[in-house]
This record gives sequence, structure tokens and C-alpha cells, in this order.
Amino acid sequence: MEQSKIITKKKYTQLLIEAIILFCISVYVTHLASRFAELKASNPVDDIILSNIPVYNFEFLFVQMAIALCLFVVVLCIKFPKTAPFVLKSVALFIFIRAIFVSLTHIGPFPTKLELESNLLDFITSGNDLFFSGHTGLPFLIALIYWGHPYVRRLFLMASVVFGVIVLLSHLHYSIDVFAAFFITYSIYHIALKLFKADYVYFSLEQNKTLR
Repeated sequence: MEQSKIITKKKYTQLLIEAIILFCISVYVTHLASRFAELKASNPVDDIILSNIPVYNFEFLFVQMAIALCLFVVVLCIKFPKTAPFVLKSVALFIFIRAIFVSLTHIGPFPTKLELESNLLDFITSGNDLFFSGHTGLPFLIALIYWGHPYVRRLFLMASVVFGVIVLLSHLHYSIDVFAAFFITYSIYHIALKLFKADYVYFSLEQNKTLR
């Protein structure tokens, strides 16, 4: 029994270390992809929504709300530690896949986009990494991951929709960046379930025990 517990703990520690390393690499990769998109950005295109609405300044919510939600996810992972490997690896997969999309798509930002004064997100975004919207997709991913917890699910679903509206009203993303984010993120979540089965076992045990 004791040996079984030790093996389980060792396995969890291994999965957590893998998750942290994978997440750190993904953040650096998205930094490179963002800078590449900045160098290769082409001309902007028309957009059926952005071309018909004025630009609004939602910088505070765009930056501070994103940071607050990230910190909340960190708190969830600390409070329910066995969920951490699956959450981190799923987020890392999301970031990797988005970095690939960003590297493939070089449409320039909309001409009237809000110019952000804050530099808190500069390392991970240049403003030219448009497709698809990370601000919309990432909260949706967290909602899918914590679907069994109604309060967390509702919070992040609402955040995803609010961010989608914010980036459109601020002209920070094209319409396709926002609407496509939901479909791509849903696929990423199901890919994560297939790739990270061992991590999801720990996640499920913790969720069944404490989150429901």
C-alpha cells in the first residue's frame, strides 16, 4: 500500500515537472511566433464588424482582467494540485497550436486598432499575432477543463464572451479571430484528452473528490 502511494506520488511529480517545462517552452515559442508575425505583417483587410463600429478603449479590461483570470487559474491549481498537470499541459498545447496559426497567418492589424499603452503583455503578444484570439479561446479552454465545476465553468464562459466583445470593440482582433477561437479551442481540448491521458486521470480523481 505504502509503495503504491510512493509510486503514485513519483508519477504525479513527474507529470507536474513535465507540465511546467512544457508550459514554459510554449510561452517562449509564442513569443517567437508573435515577433515573427510582427516582422511579416502584411496589409490589413476589411471586416464586416470592425468596419461598421467605432473603436473603444477597453485596455484596462483587456490587460488587467486577463492577468486576474490567469492568477485565478494558478490559485485553482494550487488549491487542487492534482489538476495542475492536465491544466498546464492543455494550456501549453493551446499556446503551441496558436503559435503555429500565428506563424502561418500574417494579416496586418486593423487600421483603427486600439494602441495599448501597457507593456505587461509585450513578451507574449506584439499585437500582430491575430489568428486566433487567445483572449477569447483560453478562457473557453479553462471552462471546458473545469466543466464539472459549475461556478468556474460559468465564470470562464462569461469571460470568454466578454473578451470576445472587448477585442472586437477595441479593434484588436478581426471577427474571424474571435469566432474561430471557439471551434479551434474545442478541438484543442479534445486533443489534450487524447494526448494527456495520465494527467487527466489525476485531474478526474481530484475533481470527483473536491470540485463536484
